[in-house]
Amino acid sequence: MRFLKTVARLAFVAYLAVASFPVAAQHVAVPPIVILAPVPEYDPVRFEAAQMIAEAWRELGLTVEVEAMDFVALIDRVQNAQDFDAAILGWSGRVDRLDPQFFLGLLDSRQAGSGGTNLSGYANPEYDALFQAQSRALDPELRRPAVHAAQALAARDVPIAVIAHRDTVVAHSTTSFAGLAAAPGDGLYTEWNLMRAQPLTARTRLRIGGHQRPDGLNPLASTTSWSWRWMRLYYDYLVRLSPDAEPQLWAAERIDFVSEATLEVTLREGLIFHDGMPVTATDVAFSFNQPKLVGFSYLGAYLGALLAVEAVDARTVRITLKYPSASFAVTALSQIPILPSHIWRHIENPAALENGDVPLVGSGPFRFASIDPGWHMSLDRFEDHFAASDIMLTGVDFLFYFNGTATLSALLGGEVDLTAGTLDPWHVPTVEAASGVGIMTAPDIGFNHIAYNTRRTNFALAGFRRALTHAIDRDRIVDVLLDGHAATRGSLIAPVNRYWHNPDIEYIAFDMAAARAELELAGFAWDDAGQLTMPVQ
Repeated sequence: MRFLKTVARLAFVAYLAVASFPVAAQHVAVPPIVILAPVPEYDPVRFEAAQMIAEAWRELGLTVEVEAMDFVALIDRVQNAQDFDAAILGWSGRVDRLDPQFFLGLLDSRQAGSGGTNLSGYANPEYDALFQAQSRALDPELRRPAVHAAQALAARDVPIAVIAHRDTVVAHSTTSFAGLAAAPGDGLYTEWNLMRAQPLTARTRLRIGGHQRPDGLNPLASTTSWSWRWMRLYYDYLVRLSPDAEPQLWAAERIDFVSEATLEVTLREGLIFHDGMPVTATDVAFSFNQPKLVGFSYLGAYLGALLAVEAVDARTVRITLKYPSASFAVTALSQIPILPSHIWRHIENPAALENGDVPLVGSGPFRFASIDPGWHMSLDRFEDHFAASDIMLTGVDFLFYFNGTATLSALLGGEVDLTAGTLDPWHVPTVEAASGVGIMTAPDIGFNHIAYNTRRTNFALAGFRRALTHAIDRDRIVDVLLDGHAATRGSLIAPVNRYWHNPDIEYIAFDMAAARAELELAGFAWDDAGQLTMPVQ
């Protein structure tokens, strides 16, 4: 009997040993992490930020490397293939994004599929419910609590870590064109500037310089702001947003709300496409229905509330929503380009068109003149457009350069009239000391961020993401790489967007000790070599 009790006692001690020290038996090394970033020629700030972040993550016991990629290839890999661990990217702060719908939609689970804007694949029913609630609240005062709550939840779960809201700093010639104004996110490269520019010399073609090449010019496939800024010049929209985000009737002559969820849009008389065919309600209905038919998630993000669009007669379109939408007029009506259905309806797989096969026909204030991919794109004023008489430019040329330094040299040398993208901080003193050029600055409602792919086992854990975010020294990134020209304590909604920004959300500050504590709380540990290990899932 004593023997049996001894065996039982030893067995119990062995059980306690296993139960008390499960780490070694149930842990595996955290897989190596690759941070994707743009090549330094495209964006040296984001490339260097990736290096700084990688260095800090290595201090946590992780194996980390940075892979620099061509920007278009990077977007394809993250947004379409979804094959990444973490990626440093940015969302531009176009004027339509002053409404919170777009930025909050970046974490809507419906946008987590290939091509969608939910790059991290974040899926949280609580967040989705808040997103839907703010979408449907027509009264801004009733909408704001849901907008604030969604920001707080995103800050807690941190599927994407906002690094900084970078100021838009752009340069332009002061002797070639007047009437320009910098807009949040877009700088000087906006359709309003190109429709209002006033020549100061005999030259009436404005030249834009930049190294940011569009990912394509297919309106049913392109997902970067560099494509859409150009396309907005030769496509028309029912509504265009003013620089202050006020909806301005454009191709629409009037918009009537039949009910809270039904709109009737009357088109202007005499609208025609660049090939001479009339713009009709059928074209508008086709344009709104096509993104959903081809599964184009980027434009689909604007159409979540849409139930049906139908042509009532040649100039009247009836839009029926699933529910009242607070942002539909600001987002969808101003973001869906009007396509010529007589061309596009005959294309079997429009989303798969190669660049050379895309029909570049719109009805906008400028029409396509020529394109030499990688070198230049040119548009001419469309004389039959209703706004043509108010446009002083006869055309617009976009000239491509290797990097920001080459673009700035082109501006200083008189080859271009304005820069498409924001200046690198070290270029600002050069512009300030030069004659005949000036700088304009606007706060950005967009942001640079690092997206964590929650489809990966380790990144699926909020504690792991929080720990990595604690290891990002955002203040150092801004001070060293951006010379202080950015705000760091923002969220999905920038602090400058005061009405919608939640100033009380949690801010995960740089703190390596807190990072380690988060990892321990989430069940991570370190082996004898200091390598981070994680529980077997």
